[in-house]
Amino acid sequence: MASAIALGRARSDIDVMSRAGLPLLHFADEAASALQTAVPFVAACLSTLDPATAMVSSTSKLGALTGRNEGDILWAQIEYGGDEPTAYSAMLADGDVAIGVHEATAGDPERSLRMSRLLQPHFDFHDEARAVFTDRNGAWGALALFRGSDDAPFSPDELAFIAVVAPAFTRGIRTGLLAQQSRHDDVIGAGGPAVIVVDAHDRVVQSSPAAADHLQQMSTDPGMGDPLVSVQALVSAARRMARGDGDRMPRVRARRHDGVWLVLHAAPLGGSGERVGDVVVTIEEARPQEVIDLVAAAFGLTVREREVVGMVLRGADTREIAGAMHVSPYTVQDHLKSVFDKAGVTSRRELVSRVYFDQFVTRTGATLGVGGWQAHAT
Repeated sequence: MASAIALGRARSDIDVMSRAGLPLLHFADEAASALQTAVPFVAACLSTLDPATAMVSSTSKLGALTGRNEGDILWAQIEYGGDEPTAYSAMLADGDVAIGVHEATAGDPERSLRMSRLLQPHFDFHDEARAVFTDRNGAWGALALFRGSDDAPFSPDELAFIAVVAPAFTRGIRTGLLAQQSRHDDVIGAGGPAVIVVDAHDRVVQSSPAAADHLQQMSTDPGMGDPLVSVQALVSAARRMARGDGDRMPRVRARRHDGVWLVLHAAPLGGSGERVGDVVVTIEEARPQEVIDLVAAAFGLTVREREVVGMVLRGADTREIAGAMHVSPYTVQDHLKSVFDKAGVTSRRELVSRVYFDQFVTRTGATLGVGGWQAHAT
């Protein structure tokens, strides 16, 4: 375990980074480097999760895992398709913030299917520390740290330190999703339905041009993992649901490199013969309300502040908002001031742009109206 001075410095550095509004990949690199000074590791994988479903939406690999995608599909199958006791979903259900696989398996990490089938044979990793980063809106991300055969297992003190810095990681991931720069290259993607069909052997057997285009746009940033991880995670979750373990279709919101938010869904298909066990994954651009909900959660808005934002985006003025909420106009102004502070804007127009700009305006060149809709030319 690092010295108290090193621990204090790492904790302070991660906290400062989480408040700096860094783009996601920048925050991941910097925060992981600071964490490594306190809790050494040979490799790491930082995943973003959809807070509504806890499904993985992107991955970023560091250290010995940089540029290595082998085993990603198997990881998703184990993580979302079985009953792995150290899966992120199990941690969330148990209220665990940070765990070590060596410690959780009483010193026998091969009891973990992920360790015995993937991490040990493919990468020679012999212990894993896992953390989930949550707030009242759900889980925004997860972190896995790895140690090799020559390294000591993660200690209880190290796991406790990871839990201590978890809120800062939550903040950094949450704001990093919105801080990443959008790059509109004026490239028109493939049109038509975006559909992927995965067979019973987890092979992509059919894929539309539009789906391939979306996946390519999701993986353009250097350092990002294969977006097929998210596809396989959805497929594995859909198979679990088909077995009766789950009551809703798996879905995840993910962001393309150009700022466009997508929604990916998976559902089992009916069929016979070779088509038995097929799962279809559909990809579509997120509707405004789905983006608003995610952005509001990322800003950490209260329920009342979300109500105010929703009415601002529909073009309501202060008096109309006050009447609908049964509060005074002064209370509405107080809510707006708090929203502006959290969103880093100074006016309603800036707020509307902050929510809608990347998703719905810049690709069309349209002018944004105060209500959040494209203004008509006069």
